[in-house]
Amino acid sequence: MSQVIIYSILGVLLFGIGLFGLIAAAHILRKILAMNISGIGVFMILVANAVGPDGTTDPIPHAMVLTGIVVAIAGTALALYLSCQINLDEDKQVEEESS
Repeated sequence: MSQVIIYSILGVLLFGIGLFGLIAAAHILRKILAMNISGIGVFMILVANAVGPDGTTDPIPHAMVLTGIVVAIAGTALALYLSCQINLDEDKQVEEESS
């Protein structure tokens, strides 16, 4: 088995685990983590298949993955911030109802 096939299978497996976690998890932080795991799977598939027609490495998919990692970090930071705000709003509503 070649490395391309192994990394592609692992990427598909990671994507599947992340998709299952996104569907099955009830807590928002677990959903964010599952989204990141599925993103890592997609990045692995892109890097594993980044071989040109003559067997050399194609730099375009690597640049796309690097850009995708930066976007994923920004998206994760935004999702964590929004989940904190939702949690604070829920706490305020509970506090107002108990008063």
